[in-house]
Amino acid sequence: MASSARLTEARKRDGAVLTQDFRRVALFLFLISGLINILALTGSFYMLQVYDRALTSGSVQTLAALSVLAIGLYLFQGGFDIIRSQVLVRVGARLDKDIAPLAHRVAIDMPRFGFSSTEALERGRDVDTVRGFLGSQGPGALFDLPWIPLYLAFVYFLHPWLGALTLAGAVVLTLLTIASEILARSLSTSSRQAAITRNAMADSHARNAEVVRAMGFSSRAVARFDQSNREHLELQTRSSDLSGTFGAVARVLRMILQSAILGLGAFLTIKGELSAGAIIAASVASARALAPVDQAIGNWRSFVSARLAFGRLRETVVALSKAVEPMELPAPNRSLKVDRITVAAPGSGQVLLSEVSFEIAAGKALGIIGPSGGGKTTLVRALTGIWPCLRGSVRLDGAHLEQWPEEAIGRHLGYLPQEVSLLDASIGENISRLATSLDPAAIVAAATAAGIHDMIVKLPDGYQTQLGPQGTALSAGQRQRIGLARALYGNPFLVVLDEPNANLDSEGEAALTRAIEAVRARGGIAIVVAHRPSALAAVDLVAVIQAGKLAGFGPKETILNPGQKQPVPGEGAADPRLPAASGLDAAGGLLRRVTA
Repeated sequence: MASSARLTEARKRDGAVLTQDFRRVALFLFLISGLINILALTGSFYMLQVYDRALTSGSVQTLAALSVLAIGLYLFQGGFDIIRSQVLVRVGARLDKDIAPLAHRVAIDMPRFGFSSTEALERGRDVDTVRGFLGSQGPGALFDLPWIPLYLAFVYFLHPWLGALTLAGAVVLTLLTIASEILARSLSTSSRQAAITRNAMADSHARNAEVVRAMGFSSRAVARFDQSNREHLELQTRSSDLSGTFGAVARVLRMILQSAILGLGAFLTIKGELSAGAIIAASVASARALAPVDQAIGNWRSFVSARLAFGRLRETVVALSKAVEPMELPAPNRSLKVDRITVAAPGSGQVLLSEVSFEIAAGKALGIIGPSGGGKTTLVRALTGIWPCLRGSVRLDGAHLEQWPEEAIGRHLGYLPQEVSLLDASIGENISRLATSLDPAAIVAAATAAGIHDMIVKLPDGYQTQLGPQGTALSAGQRQRIGLARALYGNPFLVVLDEPNANLDSEGEAALTRAIEAVRARGGIAIVVAHRPSALAAVDLVAVIQAGKLAGFGPKETILNPGQKQPVPGEGAADPRLPAASGLDAAGGLLRRVTA
């Protein structure tokens, strides 16, 4: 049953399956467009019959019958046009429904690989771009383009010269469309990249608004944004000028062509080769033949944007469909093993951590110390699977982290980052990690373990208190302790805390110590990155990370007192591959500097 569900999900995420459904809809829209274009010949036939039959016969009954028939056909054309428009709108809505969650999933993962948050959010904007285009007049023009030969054949039937003139106009306008595509393609890409740069800068300034305002460099920040905005506007203006110029040229050519057809029709009528009604019919039919080309040129900019956006979305969906969902494994309960891992920064590729190895048994707690920039946070990101390892592996009970489904490994892992960012939701939802079905007992247990239950219940709405964006209504210490409760929720086997006492008072540090002791008591593993020695109170192992290397690893007492006898390598002992004396001597000196 589970494998069937995974297969269904994989098929849903496959780009080919998604576009296959749209191909069937596209065929339906193509046929509807055929009916619309056939019915659009009503005006030409009506003019032809009125001028050549009703007027020459002087029959009011004939005129009335022709008019009633024309009105009926126009109503059918309008009905089919409405159906096509509504189908396109629903196609856009369905595309949004199917792809937007997948695009958002990719947007969540992109910052892990060095992309800015603005670039990540572009995936969501791509969905909006495609949906907006499908709801515009652009798709209708594209579906009308294949039916241009129908009007050319009708005009040619009236007179070959008129057909040849209309065909020449269609060829010229088509060449204009191709030229517009070639010139707009590079401009659209450059304009999009400039927009991303500008938006990323605006987002950075907004996130640092307090610093910018307090330290008085908002004017320089605005000037920096203004320069980026000018570059974006220059590209945007060139793109608009290009599409506007081609659109204006196309409209002028259409008017010239219509007048030329009227003039040629009049000449042929004078020569006795064409009737008066045929002049009007040819003019109406030729205008209808060239209208889709004119509309396509006018909407070409949005079409190019939508096509590029859909291409990126398709790549996103196909990439997700290729990801194999691993089989869920038993809950880990024995050990964490770090086997010679090397980690690089996703954005720059610079190696930040090299050849780190150690192993921790259940019921142990590891404190990680070292100078700033030494690689402590990089190690934390590797241990939690946030950053991939270039080499080596992180294993729980012998299994690589990637062998667990994301949702499953999340239940066994608690993480508190340096910068605690809470979601725009209630306190209870934040602690429970947005659980679809809240478990009050588990939420209260996690809050109690973090020593924050009493603070929460004193709030007006208690656990239902809405935090708003980033949880700025709370102090930094309160946010950090709610983040700690979130990390402890569900009693995960591995709890990783990156400087968890950075914003805590003495009461909060005491609660942190009790929480680490509780993790050890229930057979879990706690890893604590610390600059303040108080965070090491409940740990029994200490690792020293310096210059991207593991400079020391062993029992806390040994690391704190490097002159003592080294432990026998084994479980919870120093890695035998490390230079014992020199590494621990360096660790002791470093710890004295850190804790001084």
